[in-house]
This record gives sequence, C-alpha cells and structure tokens, in this order.
Amino acid sequence: MSVVKNVGFAAAAAITATIATAVVSLARGETSVAHLSGDPAHGKAVYQVCMGCHSLDEDDVGPKHRGVVGRVAGAIPGYAYSPALKNSGLTWDAPTLDRWLSNPQALVPGAKMFFALPNAKDRADVIAYLAEQR
Repeated sequence: MSVVKNVGFAAAAAITATIATAVVSLARGETSVAHLSGDPAHGKAVYQVCMGCHSLDEDDVGPKHRGVVGRVAGAIPGYAYSPALKNSGLTWDAPTLDRWLSNPQALVPGAKMFFALPNAKDRADVIAYLAEQR
C-alpha cells in the first residue's frame, strides 16, 4: 500500500507488472534485448521504478537522464559520479544501456548503481523511452 501512496495506483500497477514479468523472464533465461524492439509508452511506465533515484531533468541520487542515449558516461557536470563510472570510457548506446540495466556492477565494478531490470523487454522499453527524451 505504501507504494501506491508514493507513486500512485497506475505506477504501482506498472511496478507490480514489471516485477512479475521479471520473474517469468528470469525463469525463461532471457538476458538480452537484442531480439526486442522497444515500446517507449511501456518504457515510460517502467521508468517509474527508476524515479526513486533518477529524473529526466534533475540530478538526484543518480544523474539526470534527459539526453542519456548517446552521452558519454560520467559526463554530467557537477554530478558526483563514482571514479569507476567516470573512467569507464562508456558511451550510452542501446547495447551498453542494456548491459548496464541488466547488471550495472558487472559492467562497471565499483559504480554507485546497484538496481537492475532483469526483464529484457522492460529494458528495451525503457531504452526506447529514454531515446525519445532529448
């Protein structure tokens, strides 16, 4: 019930659906978005779970996301990135974002982010949504 109070019923329903889909995807062994095309409308709903730490336009626990697709990792001026991410040399394209969102610590050990989206379709949808946020 506290999730509903904090993010609203529609977002809570999207979060619940995301978790349920993640369980099914993990059981099926899905780990990549290579075979999926993203649905930005669903990605916007899934992105609600990201908003605990991120927003599109303001730095928070994590850096702002508007314009993230195509940006060099660790490049937002004034945000306190981990040395690991700042020195990673990554550029946030779709395949890199997919790897990051599936397991950020595996891609960049020592990064601050620990949250992952285990469902490949959800990752593809969030990436499609973020690609529209220029």
